[in-house]
Amino acid sequence: MADQTFYIGVNGFLVRDGLLLLGKRKNCFGEGDWGLPGGHLESGENLGEAVSRELMEETGLVIHSWKFSNLVNYPQQEKHYLQIGFVAEDFSGEPELKEPDRCFEWKWFDLNDLPLNLFVPHQKQIQAFLNGEIHFTDSH
Repeated sequence: MADQTFYIGVNGFLVRDGLLLLGKRKNCFGEGDWGLPGGHLESGENLGEAVSRELMEETGLVIHSWKFSNLVNYPQQEKHYLQIGFVAEDFSGEPELKEPDRCFEWKWFDLNDLPLNLFVPHQKQIQAFLNGEIHFTDSH
């Protein structure tokens, strides 16, 4: 029987003045690519708590309210991920590099001029966000 383990990623869409916050990944899969802030859902945690915790840990931003954005089914040979995106409707602070061992920098990008080297597991999620879609897909 195949491994039935699924990994849950929670990612945040933080937009300010038409700019999307992305981090340049470091010391991990996709190093050098730009990805959404976020991380893994922990056992016993609800989704809103998880995305708020992850963004605080990574960026120092305080998230006051969220709205579900989309879900992407991302099966890989090594691990099967479900990536769940949330839009921060209200947040405060300025991004700080809180995990310099995992991220080179945080940068705001124009929604119409995103970098070409987006982290592969986030590409469809970002596209769904830009299109205003709740997006269920296989990456094959």
